[in-house]
Amino acid sequence: MRYRLLIWAALAAFAIDQISKVLVVHVMRVAEGDIDVLPPLLVFKYGENRGINFGLFQGNTEAARWVLIGVSIAISAAVLVWLMRSAPSKIMLLSGGLLIGGALGNVLDRVLYGYVLDFLNMSCCGINNPFVFNLADVFIFAGAIGLILFDGKKPS
Repeated sequence: MRYRLLIWAALAAFAIDQISKVLVVHVMRVAEGDIDVLPPLLVFKYGENRGINFGLFQGNTEAARWVLIGVSIAISAAVLVWLMRSAPSKIMLLSGGLLIGGALGNVLDRVLYGYVLDFLNMSCCGINNPFVFNLADVFIFAGAIGLILFDGKKPS
């Protein structure tokens, strides 16, 4: 099957995201206090994201929650259709799978909790980063960058 890589990448991104949230949020109980992993470079801090990546466009209403769920599903579907209608390279299939798996991981959070669970905080070089994110955000970002950089089109 031509799209096996996309499916496996999506499933892996989704599973890794959800397992990491269960471990850090529910097992390690990061909501009870920050966990220094490699301070200040990597600290686990609890966050509830009602917006999009990195807390942008925060919305505390049920309508905003369902709009963001719909947008995430629509983008995932659009990426899937785009890849199925083109002749994607393996790196594009991998990238699309990462993006879709990450987006659906955050969708599941919104359905279950009403917000996205975040726990990663990275600071460096005297700059204190106030934002938290999760592995789904990393997969979404990496997938989008991969799709942009390796879309197979030659520059004109």
